[in-house]
Amino acid sequence: MSKLTRQQLIRQVVEERAVPSQDDLRRALKKQGMSVAQATLSRDIRELGLLKTPEGYSFPQNGQVLEMALPSAARLIREFVQDVREAQNLIVVKTSVGSAQPVAAALDAEGWPEAVGSLAGDDTILIIATTKKSAAKLAARIREMLA
Repeated sequence: MSKLTRQQLIRQVVEERAVPSQDDLRRALKKQGMSVAQATLSRDIRELGLLKTPEGYSFPQNGQVLEMALPSAARLIREFVQDVREAQNLIVVKTSVGSAQPVAAALDAEGWPEAVGSLAGDDTILIIATTKKSAAKLAARIREMLA
């Protein structure tokens, strides 16, 4: 299915019923015959401007403000990343002080299938990759953005 069709179905599901989590949304889409990866679903949620409330995902109502979009991962990497090192299926990214979390958020938003997840501290990001080979691929991609 196309991106437009998938996002229309997401709109329909969110407007029709409470959707407390991404996993609940993914399951609702699957019941409608659409399998979607978590990274793709995260990207769709962001692009559609859905808000996470205590009741679940919803569209902004009057007075609600969407978060500002992050700058591109490439820009944040060029500006704040100081070093990228691999250790088996892990990647350690050193950033300037206070920059790890926005850089990690931008990297997560890229939706790279090789990345299982990431943790960010103040000046360090730990990215967990699926394999040693995929860690090397991710580290190379991040290093390319540094150039």
